[in-house]
Amino acid sequence: MEELIDLIATDESPATISNKIKELLFSKAADKVDDARPHIAASMFGETEDDESEYEDEGETEEDENHPEDQE
Repeated sequence: MEELIDLIATDESPATISNKIKELLFSKAADKVDDARPHIAASMFGETEDDESEYEDEGETEEDENHPEDQE
């Protein structure tokens, strides 16, 4: 997010700023899809919440390692 503010403050081209906004929005949308995926899979394939909690613990670790900039 700081990068976007820096782009605006330094009078970057509107196309560059627009591309950065799109990149940030895509990243947030992808995170939400990744968060919803286990719940949807569980409902479609009949897994219970207990079965799913095993995978959530592992998924949180991987997610934290993949997106350190989101941990503000």
